[in-house]
Amino acid sequence: MATGAKVGRGFGMKVMVVGSGGREHALVWKLLEDESVSEVVCCPGNAGIAESARCVPIQVNDTEELVRLVQKDKIDLVVFGPEEPLVRGAADRLRSRDVVVFGPSSLAAALEGSKVLAKIFMKRYGIPTADAQTFDSFDAAATHVCERTDGPVVVKADGLTRGKGVVVCADSEGAVRALREMMVERKFGEAGAWVLVEERLQGEEISVMAICDGRRYLLLPCSQDHKRAQDGDIGPNTGGMGAYSPVPLVDEGLMNAIESHIIMPAIGGMARDGTPYTGVLYAGLMLTESGPKVLEFNCRFGDPEAQAVLPSLELALGETLMSAASGNLSRTGQVPAVLHSACVVACSGGYPGQYETGKRIEGLEKLRGAEGISVFHAGTKKEDGGLVTDGGRVLAVVGTESSLSGAIARAYEGLGRIEFEGMFYRRDIGARGLRAAGAGQNLSPASD
Repeated sequence: MATGAKVGRGFGMKVMVVGSGGREHALVWKLLEDESVSEVVCCPGNAGIAESARCVPIQVNDTEELVRLVQKDKIDLVVFGPEEPLVRGAADRLRSRDVVVFGPSSLAAALEGSKVLAKIFMKRYGIPTADAQTFDSFDAAATHVCERTDGPVVVKADGLTRGKGVVVCADSEGAVRALREMMVERKFGEAGAWVLVEERLQGEEISVMAICDGRRYLLLPCSQDHKRAQDGDIGPNTGGMGAYSPVPLVDEGLMNAIESHIIMPAIGGMARDGTPYTGVLYAGLMLTESGPKVLEFNCRFGDPEAQAVLPSLELALGETLMSAASGNLSRTGQVPAVLHSACVVACSGGYPGQYETGKRIEGLEKLRGAEGISVFHAGTKKEDGGLVTDGGRVLAVVGTESSLSGAIARAYEGLGRIEFEGMFYRRDIGARGLRAAGAGQNLSPASD
């Protein structure tokens, strides 16, 4: 069932996906399910993507080469995966050359590019979020955290840090250390010129993503990511060890509250500010005792949230993204999940610290055609006629079923057939969801 509107281009749409990770593989896979899409080109792509789409070795920030390929191949729609080119204005430059782009302008992408600007925006439009103070002076920030008496704080670098610029601090000593690394030692470069010191929120963390056309939106089912490297949410933070969708503890009332108090004000506020939001608006939320609050906004599909959410949907993705990019979504509202989905990421030994690459991957052939199991490549490449590891996060194995327990079982069944030296993964993805709702919850195609 298609959710987006027809846009007058008919069947045979050519789509370019920009990026090279598991998120982009999931986008390519879902786009190719759409009968209105005839071809997907990925720049630069990876070994897994190359099995179903044409990969061209153009880097994500090389806007001029992207434009040349769009014009040469008569691409109808460009979809950006990563945030950096969007924050740097890639969508603006492509649109100035009459390219149809699904992705926000640089001004709209500042919701992710600057945590300070995002906080100001949320306060202006009454979007619930943590209380925070902004600093451009290390001395002033250090004095502030030492004088606080209201509990632990979170220190956030203002700019892009690839998910590493947020430090949860148990005490003032840890907060001062984080501030020094960001503001004095410039661990994250200019991203740490400004910092936020904000209250630490307590509760369950979830994510929601909305496909936006500047005025209307389609709110996708919520998901729950697992950031820590080890079972039980311990160990260092990572880019994401897995996710599941939908989240059982988010009932209809809570989803409606998220829509009305966060998604609608954000999209409306961006339009009123003269920076209408076209693309995916990702909201990382904390479910506190006083209701959902925004931890961060991102300007793209989450990774690995996209790998978990997209397989759970009955959605003509190409048609929908073209409609959004053209300002022509047919409706506003929530898109229901028709299946439960669980995504588990297989990583290289040592990740997120130092790790080796070039390890031979075995067993993927056993999963071809396996019911309810999909594999998305994140860090792989072809070498000597085989497939080897080429990153910290290597593969995302996704299970889909009518129950969360069934989806989790399928994901781990798939992982059990894959091998490479040093491979590790978390074995408790989705456990919190099972505890919240019980292992037998089913979800029928008619559910909303």
